[in-house]
Amino acid sequence: MCGICGIHFSDRERPVDHGVIARMTDSLRHRGPDDEGLYVDGNLALGHRRLSIIDLSARGHQPMASADRRYWIVFNGEIYNYRELRSELERDGATFDSCTDTEVLLRLYERHGDECVSRLVGMFAFAIWDSMERRLFAARDHFGIKPFYYASAGGGFVFASEIKALFQTGILRPETDGRGLADYSRFQFCLGDKTMFRHVRKLMPGHTLTLRGDGEPQIRRYWHLDFSVDGEHDERYFRERLGELLHDAVRLQLRSDMPLGAHLSGGLDSSTIASLAASMVDGRMHLFSGTFAEGPQYDETRYARLVADRIGGEHHQICPTADDFVTDMPKLAYHMDEPAAGPGLFAQYNVSKLARQHVAVVLGGQGGDEVFGGYIRYLMTYLEECIKGGINGTQHEEDDRYVVTLESILPNLRQLQGYEPLLRHFWSAGLFEPAAARYFRLIDRSEGISEFIHPDLFPGADAYDPAAAYQEEFHAHDCGSLINRLTWFDTQTLLPALLHVEDRTSMAVGLESRVPLLDHRIVTLVASMPPKVKYKGGRSKYIFREAVREVVPREIYDRPDKMGFPVPLQEWYHREPVRSFVGDALVSARNAGFLVGNGALDTLLDRERPYARGTWGLLSLELWRRAFLEGPVAAGTMTYA
Repeated sequence: MCGICGIHFSDRERPVDHGVIARMTDSLRHRGPDDEGLYVDGNLALGHRRLSIIDLSARGHQPMASADRRYWIVFNGEIYNYRELRSELERDGATFDSCTDTEVLLRLYERHGDECVSRLVGMFAFAIWDSMERRLFAARDHFGIKPFYYASAGGGFVFASEIKALFQTGILRPETDGRGLADYSRFQFCLGDKTMFRHVRKLMPGHTLTLRGDGEPQIRRYWHLDFSVDGEHDERYFRERLGELLHDAVRLQLRSDMPLGAHLSGGLDSSTIASLAASMVDGRMHLFSGTFAEGPQYDETRYARLVADRIGGEHHQICPTADDFVTDMPKLAYHMDEPAAGPGLFAQYNVSKLARQHVAVVLGGQGGDEVFGGYIRYLMTYLEECIKGGINGTQHEEDDRYVVTLESILPNLRQLQGYEPLLRHFWSAGLFEPAAARYFRLIDRSEGISEFIHPDLFPGADAYDPAAAYQEEFHAHDCGSLINRLTWFDTQTLLPALLHVEDRTSMAVGLESRVPLLDHRIVTLVASMPPKVKYKGGRSKYIFREAVREVVPREIYDRPDKMGFPVPLQEWYHREPVRSFVGDALVSARNAGFLVGNGALDTLLDRERPYARGTWGLLSLELWRRAFLEGPVAAGTMTYA
């Protein structure tokens, strides 16, 4: 795991200043505290910060060159099948100077060119410079686990693992992107390749980028999620094949030359990964959990400890406080680059800090909800569809429209216990509208945000409608059933936002975070399953549960509740020091002309409903403004790194 960056000027006679690429690289030093490297070739420069995980020797130094020094690579991530790829290349005559996956990737590019990405199992963002053809090639992994940002401005093209590095070049400065802000005000993340910064774009997951001479970057999609249904196999086949792939994904992701552990919340996803990993390693595995002292609704400790005891792991736990929240949030705003998609980043950051005291690599269960249909909002959407189908007498039609019937969903409604406030809000308006409109209501975060953001802050967004953009994305792919469409939308939008949090909260402390459930082979298999198999009866993660029935303790398998990792913000908003911290932030934003609405803004903390994220959204926005639109970053210097 590392930080990468680069500059390419369109004018061949315009050399890159060594000090500029050094500043970019230095801004990423938290991502790679073990080594630093620079390469300058006239109008092109590459920078790298290394977190040494595979082959800890100096032979893993980057930028790394091919034997003839034609190709130069900077690479962030892990290629989990690098040993298998290396064996294939060696059989074809390739030789190696190191034991790194970076060198395997470079040799693979020499052999297969741009198509090398089709052979990779891993998480990655990399750039390869062809010094002979003067051509830059870059790629990002299938789901965007590793970040890649870029911008074209001032006669140059710049890229980096984090946006803050782009502002060290002097080519562009941090300015708000109106369309990105419009997205944020609706969803608390940006749709598509937009960011919150003008000119700055993200390379989308499953895409490559090519840059030649003075041309514009050319973007190509090399992989997409295919929902063509496999009608030849039955549930038993899918269950057994999924079990095989889960084992293999964890096996591959245990490859490390540094100490390794696992996140453990006590939920099904993390318990599965921890249990599989513990069965494959020698000795006691380090396991990391977080909890809050504000009540049982924030505490999964007993489940985490149960799993740790069963698998013989060494359990570590942290309990962040309201004081920690006030201390950590300004730092996290800097590390995130953009306002965060949910307060869970505070909890994740503290667990990452704990983990880094013991290991350099952790495995976690991120992605399980999106891949296997684990969100409560899926069940809520289907419940409404089932009621509508029952009224219309159409729910037993012989097609995939009604994957779940009213009769089959009833035994699984217990999963909705504790979500009554969300249900009341969901059903308060728009009942029985088309599924796309109803799902929009479940993910729309604009309540408590949109009316407070100053209208002058949306430059270039006059004709842009985030709701229309949502509709376009929701219907962009032929998914067949509703569960597939919900999965498609979330893997393309919400999942990258959550992976952004995963990357930044771990990289802020120099910790590598791996997510076996997002092995693209697993997700491809699940996408091919008949919807009635993977979401049977509306049961959360039905096929996943069947595949891991013998892997996790029965108490975890039978859990009716789904907690996630909630942060007790509702309680903290009403007491010190968080109340003053948030209140002062909102006043500061209003004084800066960023927010409007004097009276309503003053009472926001007291009138926010449960599950709403209006206050959180405005706090994140203000902390982002302070970190990037004024002060050190805007001036080209850094803080908190």
